[in-house]
Amino acid sequence: MAEKRDYYEVLGVSRNATEEEIKKAYRKLAKQYHPDANPGDKTAEAKFKEASEAYAVLSDPEKRRQYDQFGHAAFENVGGGAGGFDFSGFDMGDIFGDLFGDLFGSRSRRANTGPVPGANIRTSVRITFEEAVFGTEKELELNLKDECESCHGTGAKRGTSPETCPKCGGRGRVIYTQQSLFGMIRSEQTCPDCRGTGKIIREKCPDCYGTGYVSGRKKIKVIIPAGIDNGQSIRIRGKGEPGLNGGPRGDLLVDVEVARHPIFQRKDYDIYSTAPISFVTAALGGDIRISTVDGDVIYTVKPGTQTDTKIRLREKGVPSLRNKNIRGDHYVTLVVQVPTNLTAEQKELLRKFEDSLNGKSVNTDKEENGKSKRKFWK
Repeated sequence: MAEKRDYYEVLGVSRNATEEEIKKAYRKLAKQYHPDANPGDKTAEAKFKEASEAYAVLSDPEKRRQYDQFGHAAFENVGGGAGGFDFSGFDMGDIFGDLFGDLFGSRSRRANTGPVPGANIRTSVRITFEEAVFGTEKELELNLKDECESCHGTGAKRGTSPETCPKCGGRGRVIYTQQSLFGMIRSEQTCPDCRGTGKIIREKCPDCYGTGYVSGRKKIKVIIPAGIDNGQSIRIRGKGEPGLNGGPRGDLLVDVEVARHPIFQRKDYDIYSTAPISFVTAALGGDIRISTVDGDVIYTVKPGTQTDTKIRLREKGVPSLRNKNIRGDHYVTLVVQVPTNLTAEQKELLRKFEDSLNGKSVNTDKEENGKSKRKFWK
């Protein structure tokens, strides 16, 4: 018979490993070598048995103490189970429920027959760009559940009460024992009779059909703070689903959708836009009108301003959600507009202007036919 390997070596942990480190190491090996994941692979099956045997000892403080003192000899006279080790009474239900939910079906869940908070509800609201900047108030109409007035949330018909589940004794969980490769293994599952609630309703309330709650349309006011951005959410406490067994209601989560603006674009708390300026204003300077979320402002353009020049309007951006006294800035890109559809006279003036820029003088003489004749000299 082959000599057994050291249990710590099997799990790949040190002799000073904590219980959590031992459990984590076994989970990894069990998932890798479990027979259901390796059908027909005898080597994998043997490694799984070896890892399970090691975990059964090292996860038990008393057995681990005996093993540390006497080694494998501490269990040589123990009968039954795989490899001579007795697995009866070894509860692997929690380990397998956590690890092999994908192999055995739904993941094992512990019952909670005490107060359970209600689930959150999620909805959305659409607002304008300006409403996002300055804040607003919206009214939503939703289907919300309230406690049934007939049964006061018990789900039982008026004059009756829920009974303690006889199958699980009110625990919501039942324990099954079955034979496996390692001997007898216990597993814990949700009670099929009460579905984990620990209660049985013999006569259901006719108004809520045993749920304890009735649905109805409710209007909820939502305060949207200034500075909120697209995709952010607002939490309204206590407006979600009712809790179970006296638990508190969940929350209402409102996702904010901000409509696009035809002129402004937002980045964090700053706003960006473009503004056209005429060729003359760009060359000579002058006042222009710029649109902001606060209304139009007058800005003085410097002479010789080039197209794509960016200017900054301080504190004309979006207010901070955390500090209402802080606002972002508004950045404006100036775009010089090239004139189109010029008249003949305007074109002539522009040519003269271009000639003057090139250092040429212009003299126009009248010809006999009344047309102008342009002469150039240095």
